[in-house]
Amino acid sequence: MDKNKVQAEATALDMPVDMNATPEGKGHPKGLYVLFATEFWERFSYYGMRAIFALYMTKMLLLDKALASNIYGSYTGLVYLTPLIGGYVADRYWGNRKSIFVGGLLMAMGQFLMFFSATFSHSTDKGMAISFMWAGLAFLIFGNGFFKPNISTMVGQLYKENDTRKDAAYTIFYMGINAGAFIAPLICGYLGENVDFKWGFFSAGLGMLVSLLIFYVTKNKYVVAPDGRQLGIGPNKLTDTTGNAVAGSGGFSKQQLLILIGGIVTMFSILYFGFHVDVWGSLIYGMTLVGPFVIITDKSLTKIEKDKLWVIIIIMIFVIFFWMCFEQAGASLTFFASEQTNRRILGWEMPASYFQSFNAGFIVILAPIISAMWVRFAKKGVNLAAPYKQSMGLAFLALGFLFISFGSKSIPQQGASILFLTGLYFLHTIGELFLSPIGLSMVNKLTPGRFTSLMMGIWFLAIATGNKLAGTMSSLYPDPKNPVHPHLFNIEIDSLHTYFMIFVAFSGTAAVMLFLLCRKLQKMMHGIS
Repeated sequence: MDKNKVQAEATALDMPVDMNATPEGKGHPKGLYVLFATEFWERFSYYGMRAIFALYMTKMLLLDKALASNIYGSYTGLVYLTPLIGGYVADRYWGNRKSIFVGGLLMAMGQFLMFFSATFSHSTDKGMAISFMWAGLAFLIFGNGFFKPNISTMVGQLYKENDTRKDAAYTIFYMGINAGAFIAPLICGYLGENVDFKWGFFSAGLGMLVSLLIFYVTKNKYVVAPDGRQLGIGPNKLTDTTGNAVAGSGGFSKQQLLILIGGIVTMFSILYFGFHVDVWGSLIYGMTLVGPFVIITDKSLTKIEKDKLWVIIIIMIFVIFFWMCFEQAGASLTFFASEQTNRRILGWEMPASYFQSFNAGFIVILAPIISAMWVRFAKKGVNLAAPYKQSMGLAFLALGFLFISFGSKSIPQQGASILFLTGLYFLHTIGELFLSPIGLSMVNKLTPGRFTSLMMGIWFLAIATGNKLAGTMSSLYPDPKNPVHPHLFNIEIDSLHTYFMIFVAFSGTAAVMLFLLCRKLQKMMHGIS
């Protein structure tokens, strides 16, 4: 398309234009790479802290594995719960940009509070260290809530509604997430395990400040819509799927908000008092059950819009199982790496936290290959709907746990071969690339414009539930030295082999069930793949 013509039309409409914008089908807009770099350093901060968090709790705060696993699960669950709040505030009041900046500042403060926690952890009295840890986790949880859904939403806003490059764009964006996640354990993990945990947390805080600086300096020039408009300055406009304005205001109405709060209180009470679920679990599960119900009952939704939202909600159920299994990386698989894996390579013992770089490293390698594969399929007229891709993602997850279950069946005295964890992370990476970036793109494509950030926040509720359940499942990790074995559904988890086979059963069953639903879900997507 002729740039002079674009500029002339934009001038006639009194509309700013970005002459660096790339027409559809000829590469990606530069704003994608701004968001890529911003997310790179934010994920460096998050995964740097996560790489050493469980080890910090067990080695410095002297918490047992079950308690550390439950704290880890509550933290990672709440990190994905608060995006519902952040998405609502962005849609109704702040817009994406302010939410991203406020969230980033809160997360930087949280990392530095973790630094102070680790500073006091050397004392025999761990009270001060634990107090700083709780404060740091609170800042990280709320900060992520404002940051995460809004930057993910802005990726989709860089493109026109039916732009075929969106899946590829989210996969490239996912590379930014995982490039940061690859480097983070190598730096923060090394500092934490070999120097002092406080320096691991400190470096994570510095990474968050770099993320904010990149976004602040470059956002005005490059983070723009296809027509040149500045993105995310104010609340998201109320538009339907065709771009027409509708009445009302973004996010939940006051009536819906009251129903949401009442529903959450009710579900929390049932789970906490009736089923004795812990406080954070009751909150996370309650919001995950109530949030989608409230948005799907919005009276402004058309029949087609409801069908599309139902696709997202149904797939959320399977996403929960995916992350429940996948997120063993930060807890039980870290324990397996630390205690049951031979980490010696040519006389050098690799820190256990380094294994958390494997998944991210594989993503950096495989993401462009899989992204190019989707583009090539599209050019040949083969457009696999998102549910088909996601069912395959669950199948690869099951294969990864099946692989490590064989490696854990008979562990030699020097420890299991490094190849078993390497193979697991390789297979899980393929599964993640088939499910997670495709899910982000699907939410953006199927959600009416007036609910974009809010629905992204609800999507993250499924990830929140999966992460919380991951902590619960990790607390069942069998200690070979403990004669008392944990149980799940009357199954005695008496070995690591049995433990990992449970995840094979969960993810494998979910893969088959989603595959059987794919044709019905594809019809409900009304031509969007």
